[in-house]
Amino acid sequence: MYGLHNFSGWWMAAMVAFMVLIWGGLAALAVLSFRWFSKHNTTAEKQTPLDIAKERYAKGEITKEQFEQIKKDLS
Repeated sequence: MYGLHNFSGWWMAAMVAFMVLIWGGLAALAVLSFRWFSKHNTTAEKQTPLDIAKERYAKGEITKEQFEQIKKDLS
């Protein structure tokens, strides 16, 4: 009969490999979670409405007249 301490070498190697996979997976999950939360915490929350208008004007989404009106409205 096999006792509790009568493990063969391959069984111990399999257990070590399994633990490496578990801890490696948890570490990878932590890194990916950190990167995802960092990526989704954009500076858009910290932009002022005027900054957003400047960005839209620079992209050509609004005309100069619209930009000037937005500046006037925000003042």
